[in-house]
Amino acid sequence: MADFQTPVSIAEAIEHIRKNEYLLPAFQRDFVWSPLQIETLFNSLMKGYPISSMLFWRVKGETKTDFRFCKFLTDFIQNHQTWGGYISTNHLNDFHAVLDGQQRLTALYIGLCGSYAYKGYMKRWELSEKNFPTRHLYMNILPQKSQDGSSEQEYAFLFIDKNVSKEKDLYKDKDGLWFRVGRIMSLHTDSNYDLDDFIEDNNIERDSKKILKRLDSVIYNGRNINYYEEDEQRPDKAVNIFVRINSGGTALSFSDILMSIAVANCKNIDLKSEIKKLLEGVSAKGFNISQDFVLKSFLYLYHKDVRSFITSFNTEFINTIETKWNSIRDSILSLFDLLKSFGLTDFTMTSYNASLPILYYLHHNNIFMDYHKKIANKEECLLIRKWIFSILLRRVFGASADSVLMQSRRAFTLDIDKHFFESKYSIFPAEKINTEIRKISDVGDDFIEELLTNQKDQRYTFPILAMLYPNLDYRNNNFHQDHLHPAASFDNLKQEDKDKYGWCIYNSILNLQMLDANENESKNKMPLIDWVQEQTKNADKKIFLDNHLIPDVDLSLDNFSQFIEMRKKMLVEKLKSLIN
Repeated sequence: MADFQTPVSIAEAIEHIRKNEYLLPAFQRDFVWSPLQIETLFNSLMKGYPISSMLFWRVKGETKTDFRFCKFLTDFIQNHQTWGGYISTNHLNDFHAVLDGQQRLTALYIGLCGSYAYKGYMKRWELSEKNFPTRHLYMNILPQKSQDGSSEQEYAFLFIDKNVSKEKDLYKDKDGLWFRVGRIMSLHTDSNYDLDDFIEDNNIERDSKKILKRLDSVIYNGRNINYYEEDEQRPDKAVNIFVRINSGGTALSFSDILMSIAVANCKNIDLKSEIKKLLEGVSAKGFNISQDFVLKSFLYLYHKDVRSFITSFNTEFINTIETKWNSIRDSILSLFDLLKSFGLTDFTMTSYNASLPILYYLHHNNIFMDYHKKIANKEECLLIRKWIFSILLRRVFGASADSVLMQSRRAFTLDIDKHFFESKYSIFPAEKINTEIRKISDVGDDFIEELLTNQKDQRYTFPILAMLYPNLDYRNNNFHQDHLHPAASFDNLKQEDKDKYGWCIYNSILNLQMLDANENESKNKMPLIDWVQEQTKNADKKIFLDNHLIPDVDLSLDNFSQFIEMRKKMLVEKLKSLIN
């Protein structure tokens, strides 16, 4: 029967964890608490403050094998060891799965039985004891004065580097006398040597003795673990309860919850670890995608509904993802190789959802391996490049992204359960996608003129310039956004031009071009009129001006007004034709 149970002591809870009588469902996230949060938890317990109720699910019978379960984490290592690993439950007796209270129980377990390692200041991220020194929780047993002047007893807890404390039970420094908190467990259970013996042998004074006795009482006598027990043997209900009650501590995002459910229903691969590796692989290419993007990719590639519903990530759907995982992973990695070859970065890729139609096309056509490298794909890459830039500039994937995703996928199939393509495409169906997306219509002069006000190095400036200057090699980011009239010359503008246009126009796309890095370095701060004369000594000036989108007018700074108006007209027409 579901109800509140008789509270247990911290020591009893620790013993249940040790005996694998308390486990964690695999859909729980990793441990995320900081050292300060753990220290604060112990301080609250010493002061007699409640730590909120927990929610346990009593798992018994055949239900024990319906989900994967994990052990509690003992020794935390930042970014390297953040969960306790899976445990086979085939031969376990009935146990409790912790639905709410994982972070608090793990914090208690680490403080009393384990360690906490985080990267030292100015150390490398490479895993080693030097970079991530092991730390144990200590309590200062010298009386602490309240900072607010009240008579309330203060308690100081601190994770101390074992290379400093030498892992001694008592460690003294200028700030106090520190007792290793975990020692309280063995002192209470050792029949030959107890806490009183320890106090006597170490000549611990009366006030410090009181603090130690208080700690012992908190761990063993206080009934601090108050929990509600759910005993209905329905894993789906357990997941739904977990989702509903997750509000304390460091809250889960909805993406975290969906990820947890996906992991819970994954039987054959370690999806949690696999997605982490994928995110690292994409990060190495210069893009910072989240697990939410990966989950959305699953839905877009294989689910009837691209919206992120909890019920979508059921066993059947996740089984499909498991079966297709290797090709999904490789498709995503190849997608970001392609986007990188376009010159896009995490900063300029303003909507990752916009790339999902490309992923769908590459993945279900099974053409993703080294797609961007193959000469045969050159023309199609140019088409995809132009399409993604146009989509990003239109900001099509905005607040109603799910609706737009559903519309865009109709370009490929009307019923993904029957087939992935309504008809075979010999080339990426950019026009068909745009037809299906209801938001897309031809853009007018006002829209283009607003785009042209983007400033140098802003997020949308790159895709605009990349569309205007498509023939540069963007694969290695070997390009510069260059002021036609040099930035340093702004102060030399006529006052009437300064007043009329200002820096926001001078620094906008209207006065910018994209140049090869070497070409830009040779141009440097050269006045525009001199640079054009230099470049056209042995070349056709009209062709040069056309290629660089420079109006054929007097290019001196004194003629800035005519130059900027003529270039604006030129760019509006050019961009309008490209985007439409």
